[in-house]
Amino acid sequence: MLTILVPGTELWDESSQEFKTTEDYSLELEHSLVSLSKWESIVEKPFLNNGEKTNEEILFYIKCMTISPGVPSDVYVRLTKDNYNDINNYLNAKMTATWFNDDKQQRNREVITTELIYYWMFSLQIPIECETWHINRLFTLIRVFSVKNTPGRKMSRKDLAAQRTALNEQRLKQLGTSG
Repeated sequence: MLTILVPGTELWDESSQEFKTTEDYSLELEHSLVSLSKWESIVEKPFLNNGEKTNEEILFYIKCMTISPGVPSDVYVRLTKDNYNDINNYLNAKMTATWFNDDKQQRNREVITTELIYYWMFSLQIPIECETWHINRLFTLIRVFSVKNTPGRKMSRKDLAAQRTALNEQRLKQLGTSG
């Protein structure tokens, strides 16, 4: 979860002919499968693709990420450049201590939608409670399941022959025979 402080402002109110001051607002955000699902259900396009998003789509995703109840609509208009930088850093954060040996991640050309992510979760029997995790942490868990469920590499004929030879030599030594 990310908590950002949206600064208050001083605005001129035409109707009362006086300045009005708004207070700072603490906004809690969560980049999760739930947030992605909300956004995709309205925008009807995948969020995790490399396509550009409009400013309105980005602002709408921030609203979908919001877990603070009853946020006034003017709070989103007051987001600062620093707020956007904090949000962007949060979206790109790894959020896990897990790492993988191979630096080359397989690039799948499949379009990733929330339904596909839910499919992976249910296929791997990952509990539904994980849908509120940071999305990068959830992807890491899915990858861990994938790595752990993949059978080991088969041995080549040469390696199998070398293993049999080593076992035979070990047995000959144990039994004290020459063959």
